[in-house]
Amino acid sequence: MSRYIIISNLTDEGARTIKKNPGRVKEVNAELKEMGVNVLDQYAVLGNFDFLTIVEAEDESIVARAAVEILSRGSVKTATYKAIPVDELIESLK
Repeated sequence: MSRYIIISNLTDEGARTIKKNPGRVKEVNAELKEMGVNVLDQYAVLGNFDFLTIVEAEDESIVARAAVEILSRGSVKTATYKAIPVDELIESLK
């Protein structure tokens, strides 16, 4: 399983949804799990983006498919990055 970092910003529509139903965040996480993306950790963040989410999935195509599904709803904009454990990086540099 590979890990990915997703940073996201709510759209105006997404902010209205969260205000009305704060639990929607957890509902989306459950939907991601059904798509093969396991949420390992998630934070609301102050600054340039709204959420930082660490996920795990078998491969990039699963994460990409899930991202397209979530993005198509119009509530959030995301950027996704593959996370490489530092020990793996060090080993690859030897």
